[in-house]
Amino acid sequence: MAVWFVFAVPVVIMFFALFMERVEARLRHVAVQETDVEEFLESARPDEVRALYGHGIGRALELFRLRRLGGRAAKLRGRRGRD
Repeated sequence: MAVWFVFAVPVVIMFFALFMERVEARLRHVAVQETDVEEFLESARPDEVRALYGHGIGRALELFRLRRLGGRAAKLRGRRGRD
């Protein structure tokens, strides 16, 4: 009986590791990147910090990205107007 235990435990651990690798790969695409959080914490506005407190990092980063994209779009519109 102990022989089955000696062979079964490593096999179970190997399958568990393979399963967890798949889970980690899926979470890597959904998770927030460290650089995004650092950039957010360096230049967040009060409304974005309130969103972080009230709704979590996902909503706060969404507001932060919208603000950044809005600023870039305004700069592009200004350049196009001059040309």
